[in-house]
Amino acid sequence: MITASIVIYNSSKKDIQAIITCIINYIEDTIYIIDNAFDDSFKEFIQNMSKKIVYIQGQGNIGYGSAHNIAIQKAITIGSQYHFIINPDIIIKGNIFSSMTEYMKKGENIGMMMPKILNLDGTLQYLPKLLPSPFMLLFRKIQKPKKLYDKCMNKYELRNNNDICNVPVISGCFSLLNLNVLQNLSPAGYDERFFMYFEDFDLSRRFHQRCKTLYYPLVSVYHGYERGAKKNIKLFMIFVFSAIKYFNKWGWFFDKERKKINKQVLTDLNMN
Repeated sequence: MITASIVIYNSSKKDIQAIITCIINYIEDTIYIIDNAFDDSFKEFIQNMSKKIVYIQGQGNIGYGSAHNIAIQKAITIGSQYHFIINPDIIIKGNIFSSMTEYMKKGENIGMMMPKILNLDGTLQYLPKLLPSPFMLLFRKIQKPKKLYDKCMNKYELRNNNDICNVPVISGCFSLLNLNVLQNLSPAGYDERFFMYFEDFDLSRRFHQRCKTLYYPLVSVYHGYERGAKKNIKLFMIFVFSAIKYFNKWGWFFDKERKKINKQVLTDLNMN
């Protein structure tokens, strides 16, 4: 059984219709639409699109990971093994779902996967990453000096890799979860302390401790990457607080596991 979930919040009907239209013919089982808005004005519109859709509303704006957790637990209850996490700003052309699920089924000990993520103009988004350090996040904001920045980003964002590989950070904008593995994590889903931002870093890191978390560039999706934290002070503050929570949990400058994992990834990819 294959399921999917999309979290929306004050989204436009046009965007909602676009993403559902993209996936409706490829997800054979249930599609959960979790609406974090404070009213159900989209309920009839969304439910009328397909009988596959389960519309969930009334929980309020509880955050990205917490909302997906509602769908994940319902998917587990109905016996789903493979669950796709999909942003509403994703565009999918063709059936990439079968390719990803078949690879996960046949592969050994795969817990989480992401495809190649492209900008709307077809250029590549560097979303699979090493585990971040506070220095690396600060450097990404400053971006100077340019030569040193490019050198660091080439490694941190694994920019020179085009192969299937085991990476510790999988983007939350589009990912495939093996729910059999997820149920053995603690917590069994997204850590709800993260309202938005870094919930995907945290989840993929916990998966990576137990199994493979793969970048699978044989298929791709388009992502309308807004970079909201660069444009909106409220979103920027949410980003900062989430970063603090992440490093409080995993370690700031002294994180032996981060160093070990990142070194192994770079060695495997011949990027040392």
